[in-house]
Amino acid sequence: MTPWKVLLVDDEEEFVRTLAERLTLRGIEARMALNGEEALQALEEALPDVIVLDMMMPGLGGLDVLKRVRHQYPEVRVILLTGHSSPRDGVEGMRLGAFDYLMKPVNIKELIEKIGKAMEEGSPE
Repeated sequence: MTPWKVLLVDDEEEFVRTLAERLTLRGIEARMALNGEEALQALEEALPDVIVLDMMMPGLGGLDVLKRVRHQYPEVRVILLTGHSSPRDGVEGMRLGAFDYLMKPVNIKELIEKIGKAMEEGSPE
């Protein structure tokens, strides 16, 4: 079985690094980007199956990245992380094409379940 490929995008470096390590230990191929611009660059290099995307980042925010991903890479599923914003922002993200959203702090088991569902159900297109 090919490992799931996940791109983690969050400006909190320690958080995203720890999350990547925890996913890797569970057999998931996890790459990191620390802002929206890095995320878009990473997508040009190699497409993941799923992007786990923080909504609140300086510069290019999560919803802006989501809009570009949906336009340029419609086959990639996006799970939003919302911490400082409200669940309403997560619902807005889903309206824009996100697969789902989770509130921070994220539960690793719940995140893996959402990634698995995204892999099973495929793109929202």
